[in-house]
Amino acid sequence: MIRQASGPPGVLASGPVCAVRHRRPSAGPRALLLHGLANGPSVWDPLAGSDAAVLDLWTADLPWGGAHPPDWAYRPDATWAIAEALKQVPGGVGTVVAHSFSALLLMELITDELARGGDPFGRYGIDAVVFASPFYRRSPETFEYSVVGELLENFRLTMDEGIRVMAGPRLDPALRHDMAQRVCDRVGPYGYMSFFRSYLRTPWLRTDLFTVPALVIGGEQDFTAVPAESRALTDALPDARCRLIPGAGHFPMVEQADVFAAEIGDFLGSIGLTAPVALDPSFDHQGA
Repeated sequence: MIRQASGPPGVLASGPVCAVRHRRPSAGPRALLLHGLANGPSVWDPLAGSDAAVLDLWTADLPWGGAHPPDWAYRPDATWAIAEALKQVPGGVGTVVAHSFSALLLMELITDELARGGDPFGRYGIDAVVFASPFYRRSPETFEYSVVGELLENFRLTMDEGIRVMAGPRLDPALRHDMAQRVCDRVGPYGYMSFFRSYLRTPWLRTDLFTVPALVIGGEQDFTAVPAESRALTDALPDARCRLIPGAGHFPMVEQADVFAAEIGDFLGSIGLTAPVALDPSFDHQGA
């Protein structure tokens, strides 16, 4: 299912809001995978080929993916695309696994509805959430002015890291750096500021209202969404556990796919979402 975005008056918004795809059907627990800024559904390919393939996996191609134009960010709020992705999974999403920027937006969407007295978990059929490499600060005073410059440079370095872990070590470093700069140019100031605004709002998220279990998972070597913020988010959630993967950076589902999958499996088993069954790994069809 593909819907066209609509932007502010006078602004043409092109491309899909999101297209949800059924990646690895099975009789196991369902999971919807949400990629981060300037990535795409392919960032989950290593996970789909790991032990997590016994889950009923769905992926969303979100408008902030690297293949889409930057006009998604002309709107002041991007949580609408997360809501669209959640609605497109028939029968409820089960577990939502959201990486980086999408983790921010998922937290915003859920806590905004909870604060209004709504039930986003019932609305979208969410049984559990996994926040991968999340950004989170509990106090606005911790956002010193220097954070602005540091995050901007870290964003470019993170794009470089993403290309490296996806393409492998054989890619020429100079070419990789050039590609990372082109990704940043494509995201542009509106895309980056959409991320930054969401990050700045994290101290006011109503994480205390969450009523489903959560797993917060990141890489010990993540220099942008640092491990301390994963721990802080874990402490802010009523029922959460934190797992930091040694040797991994901002993309643990790529760098340590088997470990990442095992942590999700252990988490789901601990909350009673078990009994996945094996499936044909060649099965891959368009859904929703």
